[in-house]
Amino acid sequence: MCEFKKTRRIAIGGKGITRIIGIGGDSPVSVQTMWKSSLIGADIQEIARILSELEMLGCDIVRFAVPDMESADILLRLAEITPMPLVADIHFDYRLALRCLDGNIAKIRINPGNIGSRERVKSVAGKARDTGTPIRIGVNSGSLPKDLQERIESVRRSAGDVLQARSAALTETAEREVAVFDELDFSDIIVSMKASSVGETIRSNREFASKHDIPLHLGVTEAGPVISGVVKSTIAFSRLLEDNIGATVRVSLSDSMENEVIAGREILAECGKRNGGVRIISCPRCGRNGFDVHSFVNRWQKKLLGLDKNITVAVMGCVVNGPGEGKHADIGITGAGDTVIVFRKGKTVRTIRVEPGDTAGVDAVFEEELGLL
Repeated sequence: MCEFKKTRRIAIGGKGITRIIGIGGDSPVSVQTMWKSSLIGADIQEIARILSELEMLGCDIVRFAVPDMESADILLRLAEITPMPLVADIHFDYRLALRCLDGNIAKIRINPGNIGSRERVKSVAGKARDTGTPIRIGVNSGSLPKDLQERIESVRRSAGDVLQARSAALTETAEREVAVFDELDFSDIIVSMKASSVGETIRSNREFASKHDIPLHLGVTEAGPVISGVVKSTIAFSRLLEDNIGATVRVSLSDSMENEVIAGREILAECGKRNGGVRIISCPRCGRNGFDVHSFVNRWQKKLLGLDKNITVAVMGCVVNGPGEGKHADIGITGAGDTVIVFRKGKTVRTIRVEPGDTAGVDAVFEEELGLL
């Protein structure tokens, strides 16, 4: 069995009001998401409020695209008012990275292959060293060096193992970029190798982890909408995390940041990499349904996941299975007809009558019982 190296620890954040997050080493695996709209014209106070909500859901780091100098300036202002570690995502123009290093940005993400000359990479690394800012080297399967693309095409033409060729090319690209930073004596780096293929993602990260002690950021790029994206990310992350590969994760979805964060924390929890917090179990609903599980979960999910409690909450569709199947839950709710039942550890603690559609009444009772925990 292949041995994977224990990674070095990289600290990000700690500037101004930004909290410090450890990446790699014995640090917990962190959850990231990416801001999904332009910073230009945005209300940074509102962004800071949303970042606070994401933090309550389990988010540790948020990345922002910085395509121009105006965006860089706005990101610097945002970094002055939020404790969330912010990452500047830079492509093509190294001057944007230099500008972001003027402020409280926690980490710079660059693809050295499209930044330009070695001198430009050197200037970014030099300033990052002076400011104590780590750099993530981001490698994607869609932006491999030309010679490696040609190698893959050669394998394809000869009917060889294209998956292996593509994953090897991802690893080699990352190693080339790491070599540049090694020559520049810059070691505060994190590496990501992302493909839209689960197989490529797993193979490239395993290969890299067998040879280097650099923390890895895991992600399946362009993973798709919620269902396909969560499935791909779960398979890739679980197999890698089982081998203790991966220091931080992002579930890339064509969906909300909130769902990316929730998916990430749930994957980590099921892989034994994140403890505590609220766990929600809920039934899928069937013909016996007497309680509107879907509506209740939609109303309560964000609030429950944002609570600073270490509890399990059960939301069950009927009294036939509700208290029984949810008997291990610290608190649960179910119902039948005009009756709603709240239970703890399988024992009924509250039974109320409600009018059809009285969600406010149901919520008020549940909130009261939740507050007694």
